[in-house]
Amino acid sequence: MLKVMLVDDEPYILQGLQVLIDWESGGFEITALCSNGKEALKYLKENHVDLVISDIRMPEMTGLELLETVKKEKISDAEFVLLTGYDDFAYTQKAIRNGCLDYILKPVEEEELISVLRKVTNLNKESIILRKDREKMEDAYLARIIRHLIRGKFNEEDIEYANKHLQLSGNMRFIYIELVHRETDEDPADSDEYDMSALQKQLFSACREVLKEYSNHFTMDISFDEDNNNVGFLYCENMATIRDMSEKDFLDAFIKKIEVLTIKPIRMFCGESVPDIASLSKSFDSCRRLKSIAGFHNRKKLYFYEETQTGHANIVLCKNTIDDIIGSIVKNDTAMIEEGVEKLYDELHGKEGTNRDFDLNINYLLFQLIHLASELDDTVNQEEIIQYISEQTSEDAFVRGSHQHLKKFALEYASYLSELRKSISHGILASVETEVREKYAENISLKYLGDKYHINSSYLGQVFSKKYGMSFKNYLTNYRIREAAMQIINTDKKINKIAEDVGYKDCDYFIRKFIEIMGCTPSKYRKTNREA
Repeated sequence: MLKVMLVDDEPYILQGLQVLIDWESGGFEITALCSNGKEALKYLKENHVDLVISDIRMPEMTGLELLETVKKEKISDAEFVLLTGYDDFAYTQKAIRNGCLDYILKPVEEEELISVLRKVTNLNKESIILRKDREKMEDAYLARIIRHLIRGKFNEEDIEYANKHLQLSGNMRFIYIELVHRETDEDPADSDEYDMSALQKQLFSACREVLKEYSNHFTMDISFDEDNNNVGFLYCENMATIRDMSEKDFLDAFIKKIEVLTIKPIRMFCGESVPDIASLSKSFDSCRRLKSIAGFHNRKKLYFYEETQTGHANIVLCKNTIDDIIGSIVKNDTAMIEEGVEKLYDELHGKEGTNRDFDLNINYLLFQLIHLASELDDTVNQEEIIQYISEQTSEDAFVRGSHQHLKKFALEYASYLSELRKSISHGILASVETEVREKYAENISLKYLGDKYHINSSYLGQVFSKKYGMSFKNYLTNYRIREAAMQIINTDKKINKIAEDVGYKDCDYFIRKFIEIMGCTPSKYRKTNREA
């Protein structure tokens, strides 16, 4: 309901205005009655009002003086409508110049009052739309700044914007938050992209609801991998210290509160602690590596990068054996790989290695494999390598401590590296381009294309990124948004219908991507380009 203040020094006029129309059915609520401008001004300083209907001529402070004071001192953004007689027209003109929305001649007629109220209602609707558009654009811009920071590709303006809009105090971490899919859940790989998007939005909303004062520290645009449907979190140590809690206790409590809202299990991967926002990319990189090897750890809700490091006393590190395994993987020597894995497990058991020893040895092996691919080809995108390792070491496919799984993974990774040494024909990339042109509105993915053209999907992603300078997912998103932009200009179809036509079931998701790529909302894009 829009709140209304009536101001007039004549009590019978105030009474008459109250009963002249059914205010409530029109979406209005009379919240204040004042007999002069000074009384009204005092109320406006302490209360929110959407509309002021005031007589022009009143003792102590006229309606015109009230309007000028409110606008000059920015006391309220309420709309003003003045009641006037025929001989007050000169005052009315001055009032309009000072921001008065409209005026009504006395005696007030029912239809004229209703007409003015409709104008106020329409302005309020436009204001709400503009505010929501502005908020979406601000969210999209901040998400873009955060992406620049976590990738290490930022400038001084990005740092300044982040310091202004985020509550940054003390050391910080990039934290990766995800919903854990239980055995009874549908396989995420078989889920529709926008079903996953709905889960992501649910997780995102829950995070922001729990930490309302830090709501802009969360982002859905972290580009962790091709099928990212999780949430990134910029954690600052002050969040825990002001609550007199340790970092772990704070994050444990945070997880429990999110799980209450999502009714799904949650886990977090906490990147390396860094001193400032300019170092955030270092924390993000360590977070990616931590996520990629989660399958080789005990299942838990909270992982810290520092726990994966091997620089601890009394840790059994079988470095020579692991180096031999890596050498075998480079040569793609099946027998040597199998022998090396068996030897590693024998050494750990023979030395009575603990679970922590096992974890750290596997961490060392996987970190070396991540860098190995880049050493073979400096054009390789490490994010794709990390994604590949993450997929192959997922908890669904690996029971902790199984040397058979590690052996299988090492053999497959050796084959994968072998593919990296080979060149791919341009025919497949041409076919991928055709697939995008013909099926961009469908749920196509690298996994689908890899299966169709009988090529490792991670390697296909590598080659695609190398040629086009962006991931396949971003390429597909750009294509969809460009197609949508053409429809927005050349048709009168509603925005939600256009979103559906180019492959987006979730209109809010579509609008967010449109703002990110085109720099404005779809509605503004249509208006601007049609006026040009």
